[in-house]
Amino acid sequence: MTISVLVVEDDFRVARVHVGFTHRVEGFAVAATARSAAEARRELAARPIDLVLLDVYLPDESGLDLLAELTVDAILLTAASDAATVRAAYARGALNYLVKPFTAEQLADRLSAYRHYRALVGTGPRTLTQAEVDRCWRVLHEGDRPAAPKGQSAVTVRLVSEALRRAGRPRTAADVADELGISRATAQRYLAALARDGVAEVRLRYGVTGRPEHQYHCIVDM
Repeated sequence: MTISVLVVEDDFRVARVHVGFTHRVEGFAVAATARSAAEARRELAARPIDLVLLDVYLPDESGLDLLAELTVDAILLTAASDAATVRAAYARGALNYLVKPFTAEQLADRLSAYRHYRALVGTGPRTLTQAEVDRCWRVLHEGDRPAAPKGQSAVTVRLVSEALRRAGRPRTAADVADELGISRATAQRYLAALARDGVAEVRLRYGVTGRPEHQYHCIVDM
């Protein structure tokens, strides 16, 4: 599934940077850009859009006014950092808020989290359990953390999660350790953290003898 993005930013140079950052993230494609609220409305009417990357400071009106009208998801990318604007953005439906200037990695983390959220919540009619609703929130904001948990490497977190995604089936700590060239204990620690964060689910496999084995698998399509 490719997520179609509209970038709403009045500075064409900044918009170009945001487009470039977005295209680096697997599963996203920028369908159009807009330099004003009026232009954004025309683009939204002209084509299917899944996600709007929206600035607050637009030449014709506040991006917050446009945000209140949107029937698609939105993430704010803006220099506005005052508390009133942040509160208004979340009250009007923003799923996340990133203050300029930010790095490509910071945006990629939030877009990846949004992709995981979309895969988890789905697009068709269905009823979610409370546990699934809670997991949606955790997954959606997993990119908000400034760093990996204490004692963990952000690079290793990503490598372990990608190893689970590629497998497409439950994997043990030994499987992941062998693939990545890390110790089994390290793999177990990172897999357990992914399970706590709602990215992976753990099951027990009972063999003929010995203790049950922990198996992990992705619960969202990364």
